[in-house]
Amino acid sequence: MENTTSRIPAPASGWGGTDDLLAETPYVWRARRTAPRWRLFCFPHAGAGASFFAEWAPLLPPEIELLAIQLPGRQNRIAEKPFTEVEPLVRTLVHALRPYLAGRTAFFGHCGGAVLAYELTQALHKAGVPGPAQLLLSGQRAPGQPATAPDLHGLPDAEFVAELVRLGGTEAAVAEGELMRTLLPVLRADFRLWEEHWPQPGPPVDVPMVALAGRNDPRTPADTLEAWRDHTTASFRQRLFDGGHFYLQDSARELVTVIADSLLGDPTTEVSR
Repeated sequence: MENTTSRIPAPASGWGGTDDLLAETPYVWRARRTAPRWRLFCFPHAGAGASFFAEWAPLLPPEIELLAIQLPGRQNRIAEKPFTEVEPLVRTLVHALRPYLAGRTAFFGHCGGAVLAYELTQALHKAGVPGPAQLLLSGQRAPGQPATAPDLHGLPDAEFVAELVRLGGTEAAVAEGELMRTLLPVLRADFRLWEEHWPQPGPPVDVPMVALAGRNDPRTPADTLEAWRDHTTASFRQRLFDGGHFYLQDSARELVTVIADSLLGDPTTEVSR
């Protein structure tokens, strides 16, 4: 049985920096650590903002510094127009993240955020810029694999919101409130961005890769994870969690432990192949 608490310290704020995830640039929110061994860049799913990862900061050990990516159109950037094409978004992030890429870095992304993390890694390599030393890709099929669920972005509002609730990423109370009417344009734009984007398989990256998913995820069935193996020449592992597409909401502590142990190399928490 896995040890799910091997590297999770008790929440604190004085042992290596701050647990507060604060905006440093338009694109980067960071929970600073004094002397981190790793920087973990987190790319949120469609419609989500950097604060989605705020609860991760106190769960991570002091050796890992969390940086969450904030895209236009959400939270403190709600007045900005979201990206409508992936290529210009990737080009923008190549420049926006360059000052933070020194040292050992890892990319984690969920759903559309996983596609973004993978394509940004490809773009950094092409640009001759240091990329991540590890890729952790969650809730997303590999490039070139057929879709396993119908597109949502073209549905009428009521059906679109109902599907979001069914997936588990939106609470029913939020779906029925005024806030949802404010969020709908960004949510729909993000789903359109990723559902209309077909990532082209590039050359395999020489980066260790971990594919993650919920056991009951209708958008990323467990048997689709193995296809990510073809996109790396380094080690490949996969890990399933209890839950559906948004397993990471209910399994944050377990997921953060798996990520921390993957980066720091704790042999007591083996990520299953």
